[in-house]
Amino acid sequence: MRTVEDAVAVFGVIAGPDPADPVTVADSPIAKDFSPGGRPTGTPPDYSRALNKDALKGARIGVLRQAYERDTTDSEIVKVFTAALDDMKRAGATIVDPVRVDIDQIRREQGAGTCGGFKYDINRYLAAQGDRVPVHSLEEIIKSRRFHPSVQPRLQQAQDGSENGPDTAACKAESVYREQVRAAVLKTIEAEKLDAFVYPTWSNPPRLIGDLNTPHGDNSQFFSPTTGFPAITVPMGYTRGTLPAGMTIFGRAWDESTLIGLAYAYEQATHHRHAPLMK
Repeated sequence: MRTVEDAVAVFGVIAGPDPADPVTVADSPIAKDFSPGGRPTGTPPDYSRALNKDALKGARIGVLRQAYERDTTDSEIVKVFTAALDDMKRAGATIVDPVRVDIDQIRREQGAGTCGGFKYDINRYLAAQGDRVPVHSLEEIIKSRRFHPSVQPRLQQAQDGSENGPDTAACKAESVYREQVRAAVLKTIEAEKLDAFVYPTWSNPPRLIGDLNTPHGDNSQFFSPTTGFPAITVPMGYTRGTLPAGMTIFGRAWDESTLIGLAYAYEQATHHRHAPLMK
């Protein structure tokens, strides 16, 4: 999306309960235990009403350093992110720095990625598409060779692994793990009275497609995917002069409107994005 307003226009069309998505069913863990008012039902909210330029005024924003600080974190990313925090302060936000989600023991005891249900999910999805798609299984995708070579190892690893469904022991254990992480995130939000967390979307400048050697620093793979809680990324500036950097705003379940408001207020206060140069 070019802007937060663009994102809201698209989100307003695609948001809503999906009978094929277990996260949006009435008895999902997020719906039962982790959303302030329960799972939204019927027509989704009008998210355009969240486009508030003053949304940062009075907001409490927690800096989740554990999401992005590592040995390879790029100094320019840190500099741009620090400036973003200052911009949010000027827009009226209270920055709580740092905050921490107590997940170390949870990760040691439960581990992550034990379920690995990608093969199960994609095989059933493709099989259900019938003649609408040219391939009907992960195996057929690999045989087609119609993908970038850099993803070959991941596809082959999934194909060679177990096809774990939701009722397997591995996936049930992962479900418990996810519930514990959700509880830990919510505990920090409530203890610090936060409206959202923020952290750089990547710890390093973007790298070229196919480059698997330089540090990549993707910070989007843990907090939002593991919990199922929403997150939104907004441009926060540039590194190396022209390479864009993004800031992730992450919050509690079903609180998309709050995150949209914060992202929009920051965007309108900074206007970092510009259209890429056409060659």
